[in-house]
Amino acid sequence: MSSIEARGLTRRFGDVVAVDELSFQVHSGEVVGLLGANGAGKTTAMRMLLGLLSPSAGEALIGGRPVAQVDRRGIGYVPQGLGLYPDLTVAENLQFAAASFGVSVPSLDNEGLGRIADMRVGDISLGMRRRVAFVVARCHDPSVLILDEPTSGVGPLGRARLWETIRETADSGTAVLVSTHYMEEAEECDRVVLMARGREVASGSVHEVIGDIRSVRVDGHVSEEALDEIGVRGGTVLMSERGWRVVGLDVEQVRQIVGTGTRVDPVAASFEEAFVALSS
Repeated sequence: MSSIEARGLTRRFGDVVAVDELSFQVHSGEVVGLLGANGAGKTTAMRMLLGLLSPSAGEALIGGRPVAQVDRRGIGYVPQGLGLYPDLTVAENLQFAAASFGVSVPSLDNEGLGRIADMRVGDISLGMRRRVAFVVARCHDPSVLILDEPTSGVGPLGRARLWETIRETADSGTAVLVSTHYMEEAEECDRVVLMARGREVASGSVHEVIGDIRSVRVDGHVSEEALDEIGVRGGTVLMSERGWRVVGLDVEQVRQIVGTGTRVDPVAASFEEAFVALSS
């Protein structure tokens, strides 16, 4: 049985379809990434899975049961806004959450946060606030953890630390659903669900999503006119260390545009390039 399951989840706001027939599962001990650009529908999907927003169609299930029937103590949640009280200290935020769930207060020292226990949440860095929010969300040992953009605005080191904690949490048996718009974070997930314009465009492991998708590497000078022409013909240009990468056109089309004096080669697509190809 899946710990988290979306079955044809759909949410309409008037004429706008924010989430369109979304279906996926997250099992215990698994990290599934919900990936997509801002506005893809990730937060709306998560709010339906949490029971905070009613679906227009479809079902949101936790532990095989409709989310409305689930004991909230089995769910941990970190929203984009973190859900912390900025005027309370770190320790007071944790004490409040623990009291709400009727559990003992975890040790901040064990979480590496003891030195900021008496600081107001509003006075600590964003990276630290995100770590505190993660501890608060896990204080009652939930079987399901839903994290909405948990690393947004955090530097590389802080993001690495947060992902270590996410993995440790999943390894303990928790089902973790995490949204992000950082394509490189896909590698941290067991599986990913890619969203664009409210719909799933691909799912599976990173290697399964990339599949046979190819891109074109362009080494050398490329004129502004050629770059514009690539876009006109339906291609997308991405920068790389050695020059340019083009998604959406084949080698011959790119060579025709940039000219024979520039080296053009087909290459395996990166995950970001595959996402661009699948989303266009």
